[in-house]
Amino acid sequence: MITDLVQIQLLGEKKRPENERFRKHMKSRDHSDRILRRIAEEIEEQIDCTVCGNCCKVATTVVAERDVERLARHLRIKPAKFLAEYTTQDAEEGTILRRTEEHGCVFLDGTMCSVYEARPETCQRFPHLVRGTGSIASRMWSMIDRASYCPIVYNSLEAFKKELKFTR
Repeated sequence: MITDLVQIQLLGEKKRPENERFRKHMKSRDHSDRILRRIAEEIEEQIDCTVCGNCCKVATTVVAERDVERLARHLRIKPAKFLAEYTTQDAEEGTILRRTEEHGCVFLDGTMCSVYEARPETCQRFPHLVRGTGSIASRMWSMIDRASYCPIVYNSLEAFKKELKFTR
């Protein structure tokens, strides 16, 4: 199990072409999503996200209207004020949480989320291996990027390759 973030970034980028081939491999063959979810669950149990928080440092967070309402209620402010103070518009992604290059998400405090109880749904489901819409194979396009910053995704992809006897 690799958890060092420097190694994860280097290996994730190095294995990007291999992971793209693996995505095609998964999409073209039948496999048990149940087995892959079990593998991902086992890896998630071994890695404490609150020690890492790297996803909050490097990824953007899209917020839906219900996320805005929940977060505004949690912070005891009006949704309009929440949108003005804590979000920005991205041309590709829409409404996202504000972030800085230096610290990441506006709600990240060290490696902890300061609004954890009310965090956006996408954060609740991250890294979208065990919890997500559709099959794991259908979500693989995002896993290739996440493998370079999330230890759970990197180790899960490596375990999936082994389980599915993927030849590099």
